[in-house]
Amino acid sequence: MSDTWEVEPSGPLTGDVEVAGSKNAVTKHMVAALLANTPSTIANVPDVGDVAITTSILRSLGVGVERDGSTITVDAGGPIASEVPVEYTGLNRISILMLGPLLYRSGEAFVPLPGGDKIGRRPIDFHVSALRAFGAEVIETDAGVTARANPLVGARIDLPYPSVMATEAVLITGALAEGRTVLTGAATEPEVLELALFLQRMGARIQRQPGRRFVIDGVERTRGAETTLAGDRLEAFSYLVAGLISGGQVRVKGCPQSALTTALTTLQAMGADIRITDEYVAAQQHLPLRAVALHTDTHPGFATDWQSPLLVLMTQAEGMSVLHETVFEDRVRYPAGVIRAMGGEIELFDTCLGGPHCRFADRNAKHSAVVRGVSKLVGADVEIPDVRAGFSGVIASAVADGTSHISGVRHLERGYDQPFERLTDLGLTLRRV
Repeated sequence: MSDTWEVEPSGPLTGDVEVAGSKNAVTKHMVAALLANTPSTIANVPDVGDVAITTSILRSLGVGVERDGSTITVDAGGPIASEVPVEYTGLNRISILMLGPLLYRSGEAFVPLPGGDKIGRRPIDFHVSALRAFGAEVIETDAGVTARANPLVGARIDLPYPSVMATEAVLITGALAEGRTVLTGAATEPEVLELALFLQRMGARIQRQPGRRFVIDGVERTRGAETTLAGDRLEAFSYLVAGLISGGQVRVKGCPQSALTTALTTLQAMGADIRITDEYVAAQQHLPLRAVALHTDTHPGFATDWQSPLLVLMTQAEGMSVLHETVFEDRVRYPAGVIRAMGGEIELFDTCLGGPHCRFADRNAKHSAVVRGVSKLVGADVEIPDVRAGFSGVIASAVADGTSHISGVRHLERGYDQPFERLTDLGLTLRRV
């Protein structure tokens, strides 16, 4: 399939989008299913590249994975290999979560080095430290991570930063560890809580307590479970911005309002008219958009994955907007590159603007952006580097003067559910080149 889209501006984007489950949730559920010797079923699964990669990894281990429409069944009841093949090196970050389940199955495990979008330092230190706290012997090499343990034992684990994947790794591994695991400094994103609820359905004993704290009492065995994923809040925000920036209105269905609270408040601050019902959330522009200043943060703050489409929206707001990225120090430069290529005015700074000093303050990392609006965007040939900047390139093209060619759409299709079809249904003129 072509890796380039031709985008022709075609007026306001209008219509309904029913968002499927989050790619950041479904792959973690698939890994959690390794803990059971009976099948687990996950519904409302998106059609994205990360699901296909995770499916392939699980099958390489001997796990049965079947997909029927938007439902996936994972059956780990048979013999399972303990090593993820090195051919999956760098494809995504999910394999690092498999160490705990594979250790339970055979007492040893190997996973190749993880990949994912290059949006800043994403070390596996937290994962390795947590496994060692559980009693595992862990060896890191240039090829990957080897671990051995028999058994894994509950532990006190204090995360220095509320990392989403490290939190998920501890929840999955702690489910079958002997004794009690106490996790502090945990991430509390909706996808993390969704995984905790799924593990509870599998028979795990997990308590969420105040102060970013989880307590997991290990059980002897877990069973397969069924769940339906909530709609992807990151994808939902992207489509809200697509409608808003184009002067149209996209009604997003399937994503709970509670998962979008901070995002919707930000759009309201910019002058958007927000409509919320039990069926949908919509955003529309009646007056000129206003500049804002904000910083990204861990949940319940403004999500880092929302900043790429928001930066494009800032180019169409009157005045100087400021965004301070505090989660991934390199993420802001990717949408900035797209905006500059299309004639937008954006400057990056290595100081903390638009929010309190963060952990990147003294690292010479350009993690703050100032955007001047209203910028006249022009069509351009753009190479997109990651999932969220990819969508940002498309919505910028939707309001640009002239035709654009967006290359690297494989990144976009890895994280968004059928974006070509959804965007064309909303009225955007797209062609695969």
